[in-house]
Amino acid sequence: MPRIITLYVRWVDAFNRVVGRIVMFMIFVMIGVLLYASVSRTAFNAPLIWSIEVSQFMLAAYYLLGGAYAMQMGAHVRMDLFYSRWSDRTRAWVDALTILLLIVFLGALLAGGISSTEYALRYGEKSYTSWAPRLAPIKIVMTFGVFLMLLQSVSTLFKDIARARGVSLDRADASVERGAGE
Repeated sequence: MPRIITLYVRWVDAFNRVVGRIVMFMIFVMIGVLLYASVSRTAFNAPLIWSIEVSQFMLAAYYLLGGAYAMQMGAHVRMDLFYSRWSDRTRAWVDALTILLLIVFLGALLAGGISSTEYALRYGEKSYTSWAPRLAPIKIVMTFGVFLMLLQSVSTLFKDIARARGVSLDRADASVERGAGE
């Protein structure tokens, strides 16, 4: 594979790995917010109007920012009716075809996310709850998460094409191949 593709795959994989590992700890922040809200409501009879919405925003950020890392780790669900019976090359070509469909979907999602974020920034869009937070920050995070998924999808497409051609672009495999050749 051309060096630019190899560099792209390594950079995107490394960046999404860092983002994913940082975002993993967000679950503890969500637990803290919900625990604080629960204690505030039950122990002090002081319900918080912002806790559920903040938790929802954090959960959206959690799965959208972590989606690219999950894809990289192969953690998404795959229906395995015929897949396990196919050769590695056939699987790679089918994966490349399906990832192309995902790239089209994510491109449309990104376009909608950018449009929605621009609207939220331009008009100061707020939530229709009693707390009424501005929606631009979460829309920016969500759009960035979709962008990371799109970058990771292209990286995965390159890896699938390389795998179909009998070459590996994965970092661990590349280091093993380098070590074997030295």
